[in-house]
Amino acid sequence: ETVAVHSAADADARHVRMADIALPLGGRGDYLDIEAVVAAALSTGADAIHPGYGFLSENPEFVSAVEAAGLVFIGPPAAAIRAMGLKDAAKALMEQAGVPVVPGYHGAGQDPEKLAVIAGEIGYPVLIKARAGGGGKGMRLVDRAADFAPALESAVREGTASFGDGHVLIEKYIAAPRHIEVQIFADTDGQVVHLFERDCTLQRRHQKVIEEAPAPGMPAAVRRAMCDAAITAAQAIGYHGAGTIEFIADGSAGLREDGFWFMEMNTRLQVEHPVTEAITGVDLVEQMIRVAAGEKLAMTQDDVKIDGWAIENRVYAEDPYRGFLPSTGRLVRYQPPVEPWADDGQENGRRGVDGVRVDDGVFEGGEVSMFYDPMIAKLVTWGETRDEAADLQVLALDAFEIEGLGHNVDFLSAIMQHERFRSGELTTGFIAEEYPEGFEGAPADDRLTSVLAAVGGVIATADADRARRIEGQLSDDLYAPGDWTIRIGEREEGATSHDVRLEENALTVDGEQVTIEMQYTPGERMVDVALFENGAGEDAEPIQSYTFQLKPTRTGYAVTTRGATHYLRILQTRIAHLASHMIEKTPPDLSKMLICPMPGLLVKLHVGEGDEVQPGQPLATVEAMKMENILRAEKQATIGKINAEEGDSLAVDEVILELE
Repeated sequence: ETVAVHSAADADARHVRMADIALPLGGRGDYLDIEAVVAAALSTGADAIHPGYGFLSENPEFVSAVEAAGLVFIGPPAAAIRAMGLKDAAKALMEQAGVPVVPGYHGAGQDPEKLAVIAGEIGYPVLIKARAGGGGKGMRLVDRAADFAPALESAVREGTASFGDGHVLIEKYIAAPRHIEVQIFADTDGQVVHLFERDCTLQRRHQKVIEEAPAPGMPAAVRRAMCDAAITAAQAIGYHGAGTIEFIADGSAGLREDGFWFMEMNTRLQVEHPVTEAITGVDLVEQMIRVAAGEKLAMTQDDVKIDGWAIENRVYAEDPYRGFLPSTGRLVRYQPPVEPWADDGQENGRRGVDGVRVDDGVFEGGEVSMFYDPMIAKLVTWGETRDEAADLQVLALDAFEIEGLGHNVDFLSAIMQHERFRSGELTTGFIAEEYPEGFEGAPADDRLTSVLAAVGGVIATADADRARRIEGQLSDDLYAPGDWTIRIGEREEGATSHDVRLEENALTVDGEQVTIEMQYTPGERMVDVALFENGAGEDAEPIQSYTFQLKPTRTGYAVTTRGATHYLRILQTRIAHLASHMIEKTPPDLSKMLICPMPGLLVKLHVGEGDEVQPGQPLATVEAMKMENILRAEKQATIGKINAEEGDSLAVDEVILELE
């Protein structure tokens, strides 16, 4: 039997519904309350506690408290967690063990002026990192000396708020960094095996977005060197259970045996562990429980093989169309492409249905709050090759339905299709480099545009035919027209116009025949479309397959597919010329206001009334989902009225200050 504990905010959470027994946490009522968690376990007669991969999972005091209560902690010993818990001490220990580490400062002195001098000696760019940090919290990249002091202040504040520790270290920033980690597993007898590497290079604000296994472009010799170093690191601290050794690698000239360095060790299960399970067939959680129960590893290094390729996309509650701002609210509609936590009955049982696996903690009608991490789900795909796994991601993301809050599904799909991603030329700066002006949706090629227009015509004809058949409400001589003008674009300006004609045995777009196969019933939310070569026989394979999500609008449909939403304005051809006279509403000018883009806490006001500000200058810092978001001036202005104070809880779209 399983026991779930929950905070007040999580009373309706998925893990609460899945468990045999669910208890609200006593004490402070939050997941960081050690006494409350242990008390809940004791009250139900539980034997052991699995900490998951957040909150107390890397807290040695929690391990000690669990064991003192006579319970088993499903994870490593407290001494191992303590040894790796602070980044500065961990790096010193790894140096002693002969594991290469990144050049930098890991000392005890924390005087801001001294740290600024040290940063200059290391050489910009540098990374400021909270020593107790993780998940990108308390981490700042600094490119020049003038930005060091405010970046240090922000990192210290975020580290203190997230981990109760404002101590920082400084590291040299690698020019073309790859983030590669090695999964290790050890039993209490000291037997250690690795389960190969994962590539976690694609990040935004130092938070992982996409992970894959194995790493693209990994030479066999580098893999051996990196995995050997990971095993050495685990042995140096007497580790047992599942753990991950994270390395930063210089990818400027390909991966090299002398071009990777230890960053940190995660003494817990990783969020991205499913990709390792998918390519090795090893259930890591099962092995954690077995080792915690006193069993020895049933596998040797020779037993662990790489089979195929796996990719994990983190589906986040954030709006990529608004600068990736956190998004909270109710999941009005939530339909993943497969049943969450599905098992297809394969021997290892870890690849989900048809190569797709979804792990989540939410459900339709539930709420994503501002209190915890914005991850909605993990979408994992497996294929024989990297391209197969990426292609399956695109198909699965197209079928992932989320409504009610902002999400990054379009963005993830765009990356999966991106030429640079497909080439494997990755660095941690990929997202910033490829989307410097923000994300506006994946571009549609001519083929997709033609299919969108064709599908718009088919849907319009079917909808019109349905209206014709409403008995007793419309006259008998109505017919479903077959000539349509489809305008693709959110607004009239910049939209492309296409003439679609449906005849008995032919479908043309702008006079060119288009051969598609689709089944559509008026009112459907999703339709599968197969595109064929013109003149293809009955047994021909489609040259492209699509899944379209459909949402009716006032003048047509919003169609979401392939990393973008396309607005189809559908008109009968004979009245299409009237569309040019339709009045477009223009959005109000909010340029004279600083609007809070998400619910959060105003932790810092950087300006006062009457201050002159320049473009890019910080105006306010808002904390949401444990991350600080700096709101900056978009143009030169003078601060007029300030409407909020530090410490205020802000609602979305609340006016923080006004500009003159």
